[in-house]
Amino acid sequence: MPEVTNFAELEVLLGQCQTALNYRFHDIELLAMCLTHASSARTRLHSNERLEFLGDTILGLVVCEALYHRFPESSEGELTRIKSIVVSRATCATMAARVRLEEFVLVGKGLDHGGHIPSSILAGTFEGLIAGIYLDGGLEAARDFLTPLITPEIESSAATLHEQNFKSLLQHIAQKRFGATPMYRLLDERGPDHSKVFHISVVVAGRVFPAAWGANKKEAEQTAAQHALEELLGENAGEDRNSSPPELRESDIVEVSAEVATTDMAVSLIEAEPFGLGVEES
Repeated sequence: MPEVTNFAELEVLLGQCQTALNYRFHDIELLAMCLTHASSARTRLHSNERLEFLGDTILGLVVCEALYHRFPESSEGELTRIKSIVVSRATCATMAARVRLEEFVLVGKGLDHGGHIPSSILAGTFEGLIAGIYLDGGLEAARDFLTPLITPEIESSAATLHEQNFKSLLQHIAQKRFGATPMYRLLDERGPDHSKVFHISVVVAGRVFPAAWGANKKEAEQTAAQHALEELLGENAGEDRNSSPPELRESDIVEVSAEVATTDMAVSLIEAEPFGLGVEES
């Protein structure tokens, strides 16, 4: 936490903060309030608590708007799962660290643990700053501030959910039916170091399923898991792979994971793009 004992020091701090945020406030007192935690304010109304309340909603709006345009083929449930990660306190604290917020937030000495500010306070202050920028410069200013921060978080969250879904579902079914864990086998890799592609197959209980190429190993494993699921589920329904995809049995999908378990999930989820299962939140 910075040591601020007079107005001149506060003015310097606020200038440094604006540089880190890449945004200049018209109302500098508003920025000061954004940075003031209740533990260092005269009253709670002089802290950033009300701004935090508003900022949470603005963050959700900007993230939802970005997701809506970024993933035009994704269902409401898929978008909701990514949003829940991006607007979480943990992600807000990560984004706060990227703008060096710990160097500027004003907290009471009892909360300054050896110069380290709790992540929950950093997350709340980050939401307060979002509201401050919105009130100072409007929604466009808030969007411009947030876009470079939320974009990598959106991509990371989408990739994580994508990886968990097909591979987690295949692991569950393989263990249930065969008592075996899927093994991913690297068959080939091609291209220069900066642009390699990988060819990977999945093996379940000694059976090798159709291999898949990917721009990285995770992507190839994901598609290979998808191929294995298509075969296993097609066989289970007594239909060949060219027929309409059968529905998963309820017994096949319980206890997969919090992200993919749902009692009305269908095999159409196998064709879901770009990152996950086409299922709604239950």
